[in-house]
Amino acid sequence: MTETPKPKAAKRQQVYTLLVDVGRKDGDGLPDGSTGAALICYASGVDEAEAVRETVAILKQADLAPLDVTGYGTLDERLAEGHEVPDEERELMQRALEENAVIVAQMTPFYDGDDDEA
Repeated sequence: MTETPKPKAAKRQQVYTLLVDVGRKDGDGLPDGSTGAALICYASGVDEAEAVRETVAILKQADLAPLDVTGYGTLDERLAEGHEVPDEERELMQRALEENAVIVAQMTPFYDGDDDEA
């Protein structure tokens, strides 16, 4: 008798913490005088690559110009590395999972220090 192959278990969605550097683009909504920004995002995906792709696509739709993405892993991976993850972050991660969404949790604009006039 031959065994019928078992159906593959669907990969479950997880939430990844991503740091996204964005540059300037017309209509991006970043503060006047800034040269770009760093965004902390929580994004759901079956793997980190999918979470990155979805995040970049959403940010482009929002007229932002993603330049670089650094992944910090899932909540479990971050905890295993000794990161402290406050309840507020955990709640945002849970929301990203429930809504299958990308959540921008924090935006820190960059400014060029050479703009100071003497």
